[in-house]
Amino acid sequence: MKHIESLLDRVFPDGMNPLYHLGGLSYYFFWILTFTGLYLFVFFETSLNGAYLSMEAITHEQYYIGGIMRSIHRYASAAMAVTVTLHLIKELSMKRFHGPRMFSWFSGVPLLWLLFASGIGGYWLVWDDRAQYVAQTTARLFDALPIVVEPMAFGFMRHEVVSDRFFSLLIFLHIGIPLALLLGMFIHIQRISQSKSLPPKKMSMVVLAALTILSIISPATSGPPADLNQPLQEVQLDWFYMNFFPLVEAAGPFVTWVLLLGVTGLLLILPILVREPEVPIARVDPDYCNGCGWCFADCPYDAIYMKPHDFRPNHRQSVVVADKCVGCGICAGACPTATPFKTVNKSFSGINLTDLSNSAILENIVGLVNRLESDRRILVVGCDHGADINSLAAPDVAVLQLACIGQLPPSYMDFLCRKESVDSIVLTGCAAGDCFHRLGNKIQDLRLAHEREPHLRFKDVKPRVSTVWAAGDMLSHLRRKIDQLRQANDHAA
Repeated sequence: MKHIESLLDRVFPDGMNPLYHLGGLSYYFFWILTFTGLYLFVFFETSLNGAYLSMEAITHEQYYIGGIMRSIHRYASAAMAVTVTLHLIKELSMKRFHGPRMFSWFSGVPLLWLLFASGIGGYWLVWDDRAQYVAQTTARLFDALPIVVEPMAFGFMRHEVVSDRFFSLLIFLHIGIPLALLLGMFIHIQRISQSKSLPPKKMSMVVLAALTILSIISPATSGPPADLNQPLQEVQLDWFYMNFFPLVEAAGPFVTWVLLLGVTGLLLILPILVREPEVPIARVDPDYCNGCGWCFADCPYDAIYMKPHDFRPNHRQSVVVADKCVGCGICAGACPTATPFKTVNKSFSGINLTDLSNSAILENIVGLVNRLESDRRILVVGCDHGADINSLAAPDVAVLQLACIGQLPPSYMDFLCRKESVDSIVLTGCAAGDCFHRLGNKIQDLRLAHEREPHLRFKDVKPRVSTVWAAGDMLSHLRRKIDQLRQANDHAA
């Protein structure tokens, strides 16, 4: 997945890689489906004879708007199936299903069933030959369940059995299941703060334009009307939603159920099967917590809340919820007491990771910088999930990797440039818009831009700090940046 993301980064620069916005795109497609679906519902007739005819009228008599709406509805549905599936694969490949993320994982897997049920149910409503195939194949699937007493498949063999009331039930399900899906999507993001429920505005506009153009060039149309009294001929499948239907034909309903339920069950128990090493969590020191709430505002997983201070009247204090903390350290980077410019207790701050305190980070950096064998000093700070920067170490380059780039307090950059004669600082980590810990590089960008507290204090330091959000295999970008800094420093000297 990382290699694919890197390739797409070259096509979609500036954080516009669609693989970095799969969750937001899924929500966006859902709202497109809702809007276009409401329009189609106004003109749809819920009856055996009217369903097919009304869809034909929408498609051909209203080709200028109704046909486009139907096509956008069709293509947005397929796009949502793709983005949701890719979102699952990405989270799986990055092993983001442990600890606090386990809630989102458990609540997200069942949404696949609701999504595919919604999409498959939409084909029933068209009531063409493909709808007939979907109805009869789905009925075979349900007949294989021991809870079904009377065979359903027999009911889709004759027109006399399928009634107008059946289509009323279908439209009810096609509205009710997406509503359940929306509720599930809302629950899915409850333990994530500042969740991205929409893609960037520019991406939204491009996606909508692409769907519209595709709908005009290749409009969605119906096949011949369903005829339950005639055997089906060759039917064109929608591989986005009917990918498992050929398995029903080839291996039978029982094997299909075993496979579908087995894969679902395996995904659900995956966090138990794949053990994750214990991660250090954040810890608050009440003696130095001033109750500013910046760590609370920055936490990507809603793992911090504020309470009255333990011993300071009319003050607040941060509290870390251990079960939600992933040990990213973004909260430690947000603590204003983490500053070397204090006159007393310079090494203490209000919140730290248990395995690497803020004071230890500064001590490590100072030690690395002072061991450089060159008068020119460049510091590269990265994260555990971005590019492996250890190969960049040189007589004039010191490197340090943190849990997340958001763990580095801006006051340390001020101090290093002012007091330790560091010429340049390069911050790197995950790709822009795709931080492993969701918000690390975004928050650090805002701090550097003076749009989020804490930020850089000295104007002469800001030009000496640069960012290269280069994921995994993009070390070449970092090397070019370091060479540019060397040339600039030599020229300044």
